[in-house]
Amino acid sequence: MMEPSCGLNFHYQKVLEMMLENIRVLIVDDHSVVRSSLGLLLSKNGATVIAEAADGEHAVEMALLHRPDVILMDITLPTIDGIEATKQICKQWPEAKILALTMHSEDLYLAPFLEAGGVGYVRKSAADRDVITGIRSVYDGEAFLQSDGIDTLVQQYRPHASKDQPPSPEILSEREYLVLEKTVRGFTSKEIGEDLGISPRTVDTYRYRVMDKLGLTRRHELVDYALKHHLLK
Repeated sequence: MMEPSCGLNFHYQKVLEMMLENIRVLIVDDHSVVRSSLGLLLSKNGATVIAEAADGEHAVEMALLHRPDVILMDITLPTIDGIEATKQICKQWPEAKILALTMHSEDLYLAPFLEAGGVGYVRKSAADRDVITGIRSVYDGEAFLQSDGIDTLVQQYRPHASKDQPPSPEILSEREYLVLEKTVRGFTSKEIGEDLGISPRTVDTYRYRVMDKLGLTRRHELVDYALKHHLLK
């Protein structure tokens, strides 16, 4: 009874190995362990990792230099974040196929990432086959969204009565308000984190949450919002 099952598993594994054959991938993540693990996974399944980048500015440089078939882009990165890096890459190379690689909740970043030019996302916690399927899908010119990501987009683009009038800053928590205030005053994530006793990644998460609550998609919109609501004194 076990032989057919083993045979099917072997066949399925060979199918996976063929899925990424000859696909050239750029891996962008600020953790070397993550880049190494992804590199091994992709190599085992036929892809070629042509370059790696540990920050947003280097990602832009490597993408434009090597023109990979697919870019795996972390969202939270040093120098510039993955959304801004995606925007810069797509502005100079509209054909780029960029797949978000993230641990964040989709409702914090998904719409801004797609608006920047991204074509889908895959979680860092996803199974190997999901990563492989995601890369193959975007390589073939398809978007790759998991089911909850689709639900998120439906909710975000559903008409709301208050769409023309941004929500009051009172909907923000105390910590979110502080991150908003310090961001619009020009402090970096590292500086804000040191002041509040949290990591830069946590600061970025709070910032995405603020933008989501206020219905904003660009960093400069935070400044406009703060000025309109007299948050800068």
